Amino acid sequence: QVQLVESGGGSVQAGGSLRLSCTASRKSYLYAYYHMAWFRQAPGQEREGVASIESDGRQTYTDSVKGRFTISQDNAKNTLFLQMNMMKPEDTAMYYCALAYGRGTSLSLRDYNYWGQGTQVTVSS
Repeated sequence: QVQLVESGGGSVQAGGSLRLSCTASRKSYLYAYYHMAWFRQAPGQEREGVASIESDGRQTYTDSVKGRFTISQDNAKNTLFLQMNMMKPEDTAMYYCALAYGRGTSLSLRDYNYWGQGTQVTVSS
């Protein structure tokens, strides 16, 4: 089992930046093909995929964050990041990281087996 712990959430004004981190409890996933992702869920809405990264570094983004958010990973620290710039009020949500084994990237909930508890991001206008 791999446990994921998110951090870095908080409150920011529109146009500002935040960087989220997600640290995995084990390195074991690094020895296999895997992909990780950030999802978000606003009150009353479904959880949606924001960005995904494959073990070889390939990335996928949902259209609403392209050019503003960047997903990256530091394998030496078992950590996934989400750099969020030019933030908008509509980015307000609980953000979750997720892990799945296998090739490719995915922004689909059903593809992921491991989830963190989430970190809240609030963007004020």
